[in-house]
Amino acid sequence: MQLNDIHIETERLVLRLPRREDFDAYAEVYGDEEATRHLGGVMSRAAAWRKFLQGPGAWVIQGFAMFAVVEKSSGEWVGSLGPWRPEGWPGNEIGWILHRKAWGRGYATEGAAAAADWAFANLGWNEIIHCIDTGNVASQNVARRLGSNILRRTNMPSPFETVVVDVWGQTREQWFARRKTATGAAVPMAPEESEAK
Repeated sequence: MQLNDIHIETERLVLRLPRREDFDAYAEVYGDEEATRHLGGVMSRAAAWRKFLQGPGAWVIQGFAMFAVVEKSSGEWVGSLGPWRPEGWPGNEIGWILHRKAWGRGYATEGAAAAADWAFANLGWNEIIHCIDTGNVASQNVARRLGSNILRRTNMPSPFETVVVDVWGQTREQWFARRKTATGAAVPMAPEESEAK
């Protein structure tokens, strides 16, 4: 699998590798207090640039990372989501963060479902998780729509060891059993109050 060949389309979204032209919108998200409330808070543009570069680096070194999410109707970058597993992470995560302009449209659920399908098909994962702040109701709702349940509560790895999250997730078997029973869309989708993780 060549990295340049990775391109996933859903009904309303394109998932692809990050590009330099995505950065301005990315920096807006990480400068938004509400969008980052459950992710450690706002970052300066310079700090957001360093974080932005983690994605392409992870794609090259690991062979996976979060996808850039592009809205088909506008062609605009609207977020990042997908597979993520830094050193010491509590499992193979499918995570998400979306620009405020994309909230409430079900994009997190739609994109995360496609990313989970891709991860199970290409990475050999047997389970997916979502590390969600205990107060992040919007992301808890996305996890439920994806069919995940709370598995445990844990502290995040260093340097975030004081941060406590609920680890939501499901097995590969649970994911595909649920996918077989879904009709129409990949998973049932409903508007979401917020889709920042």
